Amino acid sequence: MNPKISIIMGSTSDLPVMKKCADLLNELKVPFEIHALSAHRTPEEVEKFAKNAPNRGIEVIVAAAGMAAHLPGVIAAMTPIPVIGVPINASLDGMDALLAIAQMPPGIPVATVGINGALNAGILAAQMLAVGDERLKSDLINYKNSLKDKIVKANAELSEIKYDFKTN
Repeated sequence: MNPKISIIMGSTSDLPVMKKCADLLNELKVPFEIHALSAHRTPEEVEKFAKNAPNRGIEVIVAAAGMAAHLPGVIAAMTPIPVIGVPINASLDGMDALLAIAQMPPGIPVATVGINGALNAGILAAQMLAVGDERLKSDLINYKNSLKDKIVKANAELSEIKYDFKTN
């Protein structure tokens, strides 16, 4: 089984956030890999990874970074593969990472999800693959319907909660 998506993080301290992305991809049966690479501490390895990713069959890269958050942009600068950036709340409530990832120069796009938004990054990566994969598209439709079903159930449960002045 060869990976189609790479989950890259600047440090293993990002794993608790990025686990949501990995869990979703696993649930959807999308082959993925996980690596810790740092734009600042291991720049040569980042370059090797980014330049070789297309030859290894990688179709989407999800890159997480906090603080200066250069990793997603550095990878995007070196590969034609779509990159999804996940800003990590490591300092300044994650705003520094969000702005660093979202404010890329022209020609170097990085799709950016919300702070600690690894689950949305996983969904977006799967949706990108689903453009050419009917099984995955169907699984994503079912996943999104399950989200709707959870809210319908939660709303029904709220109707059972009693207060003296609650009107519904």
